[in-house]
Amino acid sequence: MKGNDGIENPAFEPPTPVFGGRRRASPAGAGVAAEAPPVEEAEEGPCGWGRCTPKVLQLCNTPEGYLAAYSLLAIFQGIVVNGLINISISTIEKRYELNSSLTGLISASYDIAFCVLSLFVSFFGERGHKPRWLAFSAFMLGLGSLVFSLPHFSSGKYHYGAKLEDTCQISGASSANFTCSASTKSSLSNYLYVFILGQLLLGVGGTPLYTLGTAFIDDSVPKHTSSLYIGIGYAMSLLGPAIGYVLGGQLLSIYIDIKIPESTQMDQDDPRWLGAWWIGFLACFFAMWFLIIPFSCFPKYLPGTAKIQAEKISETHNDGSEALVEAKNIGKNFRDFPIALLILLKNPVLMSLILASTSEALVATGFATFLPKFIENQFGMTSSFSATLGGLVLVPAAALGQVISGILVSKYKMDCKNMIKFMIGTCSVAFLLNTVFLVAKCGNEPFAGVSETYNGTGMLHNLTAPCNANCRCSSSRYYPVCGRDEVQYFSPCFAGCASYNLNNKKKTYYNCSCIGKLKRENISEDFLSEAVPGKCPTRCKHLPLFLIYFFFAVVFTFMAVTPTTVAVLRCVPDKQRSFALGVQSVFLRLLGTVPGPILFGFAIDNSCSLWDVNECRTKGACWVYDNERMAYLLMSISAACKIITIIFVVVAVFLYKPPQPRPALPQKDSEMVSAIHA
Repeated sequence: MKGNDGIENPAFEPPTPVFGGRRRASPAGAGVAAEAPPVEEAEEGPCGWGRCTPKVLQLCNTPEGYLAAYSLLAIFQGIVVNGLINISISTIEKRYELNSSLTGLISASYDIAFCVLSLFVSFFGERGHKPRWLAFSAFMLGLGSLVFSLPHFSSGKYHYGAKLEDTCQISGASSANFTCSASTKSSLSNYLYVFILGQLLLGVGGTPLYTLGTAFIDDSVPKHTSSLYIGIGYAMSLLGPAIGYVLGGQLLSIYIDIKIPESTQMDQDDPRWLGAWWIGFLACFFAMWFLIIPFSCFPKYLPGTAKIQAEKISETHNDGSEALVEAKNIGKNFRDFPIALLILLKNPVLMSLILASTSEALVATGFATFLPKFIENQFGMTSSFSATLGGLVLVPAAALGQVISGILVSKYKMDCKNMIKFMIGTCSVAFLLNTVFLVAKCGNEPFAGVSETYNGTGMLHNLTAPCNANCRCSSSRYYPVCGRDEVQYFSPCFAGCASYNLNNKKKTYYNCSCIGKLKRENISEDFLSEAVPGKCPTRCKHLPLFLIYFFFAVVFTFMAVTPTTVAVLRCVPDKQRSFALGVQSVFLRLLGTVPGPILFGFAIDNSCSLWDVNECRTKGACWVYDNERMAYLLMSISAACKIITIIFVVVAVFLYKPPQPRPALPQKDSEMVSAIHA
């Protein structure tokens, strides 16, 4: 490559008569001819398998055809990793007796595998056959999805507990005599390791997708079109979580074992209800294995790749790294790995962008994991509806933000520095919208023994009061009822209810000694003592406001994702683009998406007001949360990360130095180069 046309990249030397096998001018206008490495003729070959190259497949041998296959794999990856797993968290917690910190570890396991493999895959895959790497990606993603669903088939039928009398039984201790037996301690929590294994396999499969797969898009299209293609690809990857949230939300309305036992009187409002979380994972297993076929037929490079690369102008940060990579031809073998890594780590612009994206990823992953749970507890919704609602707001907003930013960057042909400035604006607006947790938070609903006393006769954080002291109630059997005094009770037993009527399979409880008197006249004693199953309707009406605020916060947050990716690709030498994405992925996972769910899970656990504690005093999942504390903790984490992001992006703007224009070759040298090319 010569003149201002950028740095020569031998990996993209085409086999065409125009360029292939000829001598090229050396970079930096040195005036010395250099021999370009030979490239195999099959590198820009047709689409097919060996000699089997059907003409119909050549219609797909284009950037658009590859983008379609990439998008499909990204969609199914998103359905599983960022959709089905996130909305299944609450169900998995209850079914396998895990707390939020452990389920946060499950979520982080994907990123642990991604982090470990990302550097090696991106380094060795840079000069390899990228589409075949994506075929391997599809295989591992399908296998991981299958493994993640296995606990359902090996853990047996779901038993939410023995049939117990849930009313106050003052006489006769047999129906309410709960004792601890260590031998009956459940081993369901051991399935934690199977879920972690499934996530590790999914992480192995996801590594080539977002490093080599993204770099292949940038290889195959012109520079100013690259941001649009990458933006579309990333937006389609966010369509996956949207489908996962909606599909998974509908699956949670199906009973976990499909058929509800005849002896079970339970519906979705019952806190013991568990949905069929596993069905979606099996469906995605078959879909992703089918995608192995199209990726295995793409050539190493799409037709026209060399010509596109020859026309690109380098925007590498001017720190001498590009000349070093070219001079030593770094990246051909494993011995170059430490030097190549050191070159990237010493690039201050790259590291600033990586740390900024890491901070954003921590928040994004935390909310992606626990947003349904936040809506469920903050606004009193069912887990199924919360999952669907969270997906319909979170994911389309993220996709919209990425598409908008991709279009803007492409339309205004932003260079590297302008893209970084654009990121400052979007991150600042997202920070201001973070106040949604102050504006739309909800208070705590009245809960006897948790946030309310039993009409002044009991104590806070103690479910037992004089009105139910003789009922011998179990604190490990959570079956909430709402009293006519608009206070929620842990169970009919703790509400002191002595009898019930069954009408259309719905219970109504009477003679409840703990339920207070309403200050209304002409109401019978039975009516005052009545209670109905389920949580009391929430008094908080801020859900629409929260969703609108949060939607725009997500839009502006994700408007920085595409420019960040393109800026990372631009500020490093051409031969290190895939490797730069690998380094970014390591930091993104190690400091962002791995601690994100764990940190958010710890914050949510820290806001728990009532834990599930069985007769053996073993702590399980949380039943009731302090809404205000949860909102403040999540807002604090989010605001701190936004500030860190803005700081690093500002640093990147000040540190970036564009490459100096190369002097044109003297007329005599130009004629000599032309003669060589002839």
